[in-house]
Amino acid sequence: MSKKKLPLLLPFRSLIFLLIFLAGSAITGQKLREISSWWSIIATIVNIITILLLLFTARKTDQNYWQLINFKRGKRSIKKTALLSIRFAVVGMSGMYLSGLICYGSVMPAISVKIVAPIPVVLSVLNLILLPATVPFAEDGLYLGCGVNNIENKYASVLIPAFFYALQHCFIPTLCDTRYILYRFLSFLPLTFLFCLYYRKKRDPLPIMISHALLDLASAEMILMTSAVPGLYDKWSNM
Repeated sequence: MSKKKLPLLLPFRSLIFLLIFLAGSAITGQKLREISSWWSIIATIVNIITILLLLFTARKTDQNYWQLINFKRGKRSIKKTALLSIRFAVVGMSGMYLSGLICYGSVMPAISVKIVAPIPVVLSVLNLILLPATVPFAEDGLYLGCGVNNIENKYASVLIPAFFYALQHCFIPTLCDTRYILYRFLSFLPLTFLFCLYYRKKRDPLPIMISHALLDLASAEMILMTSAVPGLYDKWSNM
């Protein structure tokens, strides 16, 4: 397999999320909105599938996963890595607030609360560990390792992976609502552009992976709270 073909994998996660939610709706007979609360569990499963795909792909291109993503130990000090990771996380949260303001006139629109809808407590505890542990290896491995690392044009190597990086979030969860899709896309585009731009210049995935894990940890924590505390989700929904 040629390394030049690796960017063809970039739409993979968008397509698989869309197919899973559509199939789930058809199989259960429920509307997409009714199964949207399962997005974090589905994301973890897709993360594992993506990691396995990346391991297979790396082997086919005579690499291992760490070479695919250009991970090198000791490349940056712990302090600088931590500070940069926090800055990335702040940009990520700011992007969500700004997108909410643009699309819904509120930094915390009602649709954003649905992202932390409750699920069975046992699964929410399990996902508190698995979601942040798998997402950086899956998403950053795909969009940075297969995308930025293997597109020669310096502009395309940032813009194309950043686009698909943000696009996947339009389908996590999948809802047939144009404004929601735009909201999700704009929420993540500033951060994914910054991720790809930084990685293009520094080839250092570690602060990106750490900040990515922190953001998903925050989401998983909120899902655990709404799952474990009866009435909390309804209270937040009515605010």
